[in-house]
Amino acid sequence: MNKEYDVLIVGTGAAGLYGALQFPENVSVLLISKRELSLSNSSLAQGGVAAVLDTINDDYRLHIQDTLTAGKNKNNLAAVEVLVKEGPSDVLKIKELGVDFDLDDKGDMQKTLEAGHSRHRIVHHKDSTGKAITDTLIEAVKKRPNIDIYENTLLYKLEKTDCGFIAGLLFDDGSSCTAAAHYCIMASGGIGRVYQYTTNSAIATGDGITFAHMLGARIRHLSWIQFHPTAFAAENDRERFLISEAVRGEGAYLLNCEGKRFAHKYDDRGELAPRDVVSNAIMLESRATNSEKFYLDITYKDAEFLKERFPMIYHKCLEENIDITKDRIPVFPCQHYLMGGIDVDLSARTTVDRLYAAGECSHTGVHGANRLASNSLLEALVFSRRAAADILGRMETDENKAIELPAQKDELSGKQLPHGYRTEIRRLMQDCHFVIKKPEAVPENLRKAKEILSDLNEGGYEINRDFIEARSLATVAVIVLEEVMSENDSE
Repeated sequence: MNKEYDVLIVGTGAAGLYGALQFPENVSVLLISKRELSLSNSSLAQGGVAAVLDTINDDYRLHIQDTLTAGKNKNNLAAVEVLVKEGPSDVLKIKELGVDFDLDDKGDMQKTLEAGHSRHRIVHHKDSTGKAITDTLIEAVKKRPNIDIYENTLLYKLEKTDCGFIAGLLFDDGSSCTAAAHYCIMASGGIGRVYQYTTNSAIATGDGITFAHMLGARIRHLSWIQFHPTAFAAENDRERFLISEAVRGEGAYLLNCEGKRFAHKYDDRGELAPRDVVSNAIMLESRATNSEKFYLDITYKDAEFLKERFPMIYHKCLEENIDITKDRIPVFPCQHYLMGGIDVDLSARTTVDRLYAAGECSHTGVHGANRLASNSLLEALVFSRRAAADILGRMETDENKAIELPAQKDELSGKQLPHGYRTEIRRLMQDCHFVIKKPEAVPENLRKAKEILSDLNEGGYEINRDFIEARSLATVAVIVLEEVMSENDSE
């Protein structure tokens, strides 16, 4: 099964899928998915895609300013301008591919409001926009004869050669193979599983960031982690489903344990303040009330409207015995999104030659220190397209000699991984780098994370999914906490 490709794409969220579609049929692409194609953070995105599609009632400059304000003005302005000005054409392209965006009475794409936005500019498909987008892109990718798709395939090795990469791939049945590619786009998603509770899917263990780091790529602002204020407060579930920002955009009240609205005490924008502000308000109110009981209440709205507008949330809550048309929805902040990652330029190039990154694993600088709602899918589309365009330009001038594949298979056997490493990493991160940080706990937690990483790197363990994910989580935790330590020391 060993084979050489022009392009290797790691990850099958919006960035990986849309990036793959940019290559013409004379360019061979290998697209690998750690689990099934449909499982990604992109597919879980609810709210929609932010884009200035109506220049009469909206303006590029307003979208740019909203993005900068939410990002605490720590954004890369050039990247924001690229995102906002080029993004609308990508939204129209995926609509042409078949994404079923909700339409208004005039047949135009319906636009809603979300926290931090000054205009109604978020186009959506009910409350499951990400799934509508990824499902459409998956169908399009499957029709391309130049794209090979490997599902349930673990990347266990990525080595650099003079003119490309050698990738070690491990399949669910225990077999393995080696693939070579002249260019690689890392589109592997976020790091949610480094926390005890996250809205991220099970694949979000930071593998792509770890492989890029091991190749020497620059990683920036990995400690810039967004905590969503309104994840469903399930009792035991580590993967908590999101109660979309759009629910507050449609008028939901945020209530404390006494059933009182409180958000305006902490910010004039109330429930529609940016995510970090609302998350911080909940944590401060939690201290003031000595309770972690918080709720969203939208029961005053018409029941049929809520079922039509939020069908997925309605049914997910019913599974938890909550009827959003009659009951308050229990919520609490949890890990949601990563603003930092593999540092890239405006063409999605990393500091490693021929390695690109797009989507949540990358750091374009678009989001600054806090992502504006519904900018993430837009970023995935814009910068994966730019990565593909840059690769196509390079293919015309680069000397892409054949990559010599290793003659022998890698030895993957070894000791069994001890239980508890991933649990301990999650505990360390949740303890010191949650919504309200605990800088005094960082040095000791960093020391423990380094011990775990050292053992994983040197312990001679079997190379399998558990090992790769544990090593990734430990690597991510160490990078984050080292960055926090450096920031604390400079203050």
